[in-house]
Amino acid sequence: MFLVDSNIIIYSFFLEHAYLRSLIVTDGTYVSEISRVEVLGYHKLSPKEEIYFRKLFSLVPIIAPSQVIFDTAIEIRKKHNLNLGDSIIGATALSHGLSIYSRNLKDFEKINNIICVNPVL
Repeated sequence: MFLVDSNIIIYSFFLEHAYLRSLIVTDGTYVSEISRVEVLGYHKLSPKEEIYFRKLFSLVPIIAPSQVIFDTAIEIRKKHNLNLGDSIIGATALSHGLSIYSRNLKDFEKINNIICVNPVL
């Protein structure tokens, strides 16, 4: 079971990475609410991109941060000096026993007990 990082969601929009779409909507694959905010909140998002991402998010279970996730994110952020989004995404994965799909392996691999996979070919 996997948590999909924001960058994988963004890559999936582009035709050369269309193979990521089926990976994202596979049973047992989740997205953090933080990734939804990061992707849809991008100020230069085109209308076509927004339609695609909203449709994608409607197909994937989204995990909202809980108090436990926030507390874990605080510890991750203090220990590994990660940005807020990556800290919450990492904490979400830890709290739910999920591995992470991301191109950003170097930061997530700092966190003990998380398996990170880069699915981008």
